[in-house]
Amino acid sequence: MKILVTGIAGFIGYHLTKRLLLNGHMVIGIDSINNYYSQDLKIDRLIELGLNRDDVFVEYKECKSTKYDSLRFYKFDLTNADFLNNHFSGTGIEKICHLAAQPGVRYSIVNPQAYIQSNIVAYLNVLEFARHQKVNQFLYASSSSVYGESSVVPFSENSVVDKPVSLYAATKKSNELMAYTYSHLYGLETIGLRFFTVYGPWGRPDMAYFSFAKLLLEGGEINLYNNGDMMRDFTYIDDIVEGISRIIEASKRSDSKYRIYNIGNNKAEKLIDFVNQLEIVFRKKANLNLYPMQPGDVTKTFANVDELIQDFGFSPNTSIRAGLTNFAKWYKEYYSK
Repeated sequence: MKILVTGIAGFIGYHLTKRLLLNGHMVIGIDSINNYYSQDLKIDRLIELGLNRDDVFVEYKECKSTKYDSLRFYKFDLTNADFLNNHFSGTGIEKICHLAAQPGVRYSIVNPQAYIQSNIVAYLNVLEFARHQKVNQFLYASSSSVYGESSVVPFSENSVVDKPVSLYAATKKSNELMAYTYSHLYGLETIGLRFFTVYGPWGRPDMAYFSFAKLLLEGGEINLYNNGDMMRDFTYIDDIVEGISRIIEASKRSDSKYRIYNIGNNKAEKLIDFVNQLEIVFRKKANLNLYPMQPGDVTKTFANVDELIQDFGFSPNTSIRAGLTNFAKWYKEYYSK
C-alpha cells in the first residue's frame, strides 16, 4: 500500500513511518522541519530512517532512504498547495495519515498565527488533495485537548466538545468539523485520532515529561501547576503507533465515512506521581515547585477507548514504569553522544 505521511520528522510521524515500512508499505514522507523545537532531533529521526543529513534540508528534493527502499522524503511546507498538487497527483497514493501540525497549548497563546497556518490552511490543502485524488482513507491527528474542561470522565468520542480552552484545541476541533463536511459532501472516509499525552523515546522536548527529565538530571527546579494535581492519560508511543497501524491496515471497513477514535492509556495519572516515576527510572531526586493553574491548561484528561477496542480489538496497555524505563534508556544514550 502507498501511504502519504505528513509530519514524518515529528515524534509520532517518525515512529509510525518506521512501523509502516517494516510492515511492507511504501511511504511518501513530508515535513517542513521547522524550528519550533530542536531541528537536530528531527534530522536525527530522519537519519534513523536512512535519509541523508544534507539531502533532507534541500527544499522540494526527493530524498531516498538507504535503509528502506520504499521510503521517499520531501521537505516543504504544506501551505504550498501548488507543489503538493502538482508533484503528487496521480502517484497512486491510497491512504493519507496527516500528522503535520503546530503542537502545544501554551505556545498557541503567544503565537496564534502559527496555528492558523499549520493547523487550518495546511490541513485544508491536504484535505483537498485527498478529495481530488480520491484516496481510500484520510487519517488525521486530533487531540485530547478538544475535550477542554469536560466534567464527564472518561472522555468519550460522543461527548460534546464545543468549548475549547486554547486556540490549539480550537484548531483541532476545526479539523474534525472540516473532516465531517468532506465526508458528508464528497464521501471521503475520514478518521480523526484524538491522542492523549504521548510520551516515549525520540519524543518532543517541548512536552512536560521531556523537560522534567532534563531538569531532573541537571539538578534544576521542576515547576508543577495546579499544585501537581493535574491528571493526564499518558500514552506510550508504541501504543499510539499500534492503534494507528491497526486502523490503516484493517481489512473490514466501517459503513460510516466519518469516525473519531480516542487513543489513550485509559488511565489518568496524577502529574506529581508521574514525576515520582521519573525519579525512580532516572535514580534522581526532583526539586519541585508547586504553582496554581496556567491559562489554557485543563486539569484532567482520561480516555474512553471502547470504540477502539470494539472496532480494532486494541487497547493501549503499556505501564508508566515500562514506558518511562524505555524513555530513560533512550534519553541517556542519545544525550551522551
